[in-house]
Amino acid sequence: MKIRIGTRKSKLALWQANFVANKLKEHFPDLEIELVKITTKGDKILDVPLAKVGGKGLFVKEIEEAMLRNEIDIAVHSLKDVPTFFPKGLGLIAITKREDPRDAFVSVKYNSLEELPKGAIVGTSSLRRKVQLKLKRPDLQIKDLRGNVDTRLRKLEEGQYDAIILAYAGLKRLDLAKKAKQIFDPLEFIPAVAQGFLGIEARLNDEKTKEIVSVLNDEESLIRATAERSFLKTLEGGCQVPLGAYTEIKDKKLHITGFVSDLEAKRFYRETLEGSIDYPEELGKSLAEKLLSKGAREVLDEIYKQG
Repeated sequence: MKIRIGTRKSKLALWQANFVANKLKEHFPDLEIELVKITTKGDKILDVPLAKVGGKGLFVKEIEEAMLRNEIDIAVHSLKDVPTFFPKGLGLIAITKREDPRDAFVSVKYNSLEELPKGAIVGTSSLRRKVQLKLKRPDLQIKDLRGNVDTRLRKLEEGQYDAIILAYAGLKRLDLAKKAKQIFDPLEFIPAVAQGFLGIEARLNDEKTKEIVSVLNDEESLIRATAERSFLKTLEGGCQVPLGAYTEIKDKKLHITGFVSDLEAKRFYRETLEGSIDYPEELGKSLAEKLLSKGAREVLDEIYKQG
């Protein structure tokens, strides 16, 4: 049996694809695995913020098209990049154990966000990170930053930014965890929906592949990712909307915290709900509906009109 894994060419994407390949080989030593490298629109457009070029889906569309043409069998994605709607015939078949979902503060000169001088330049293209930075430090200059992890770190080291914010999971996977000077509490600085999970996508009628890949499913991660993605789906949020969500399982209860904000962080709506681990989809939806009723609906309407 052979499985062809579709992957982007970045170091992090290749790490993720190889991680999945190695895990599958642990369970099925005779399995033949081929990595098929694919360039996506998100890899080509590096000079424009994601929110302006279409947001979610930029890193998956070409890979999904290759899957529909039967050129690859599975795709390994950072789940935070994956839209909540799939092309007909495709879907998620496994979600791996969550890596650390927190955001990290990276700087050459400074040890924390609090230590940055007034007017310091912080790099991120994420609207979610921008509004949370504005809430904590309205005196900072926030400038767009695109590119893979190496490119972002190089721009920081060249002095183009005083600090940058990156996903801690990506730094850990690339053995760069020591670059993080400060790691934010996920309830103080809410991560992206599904940050830290790897999602594996396949053709839904490919029963043999589904059966093999199912060994990588992590039950707790599936529950948490389902709640967070249900929150996102209810809000119909993409990269052009500042929002985030984070789940925890404590005392056999599922807790979810989420926010929606306008672009200036003037109207910032945040709530926490808890519910049964048996109904994660309903809990994520309830949180989204609660925020919509508090004022988030008007914010989303305004943002989509501008877009």
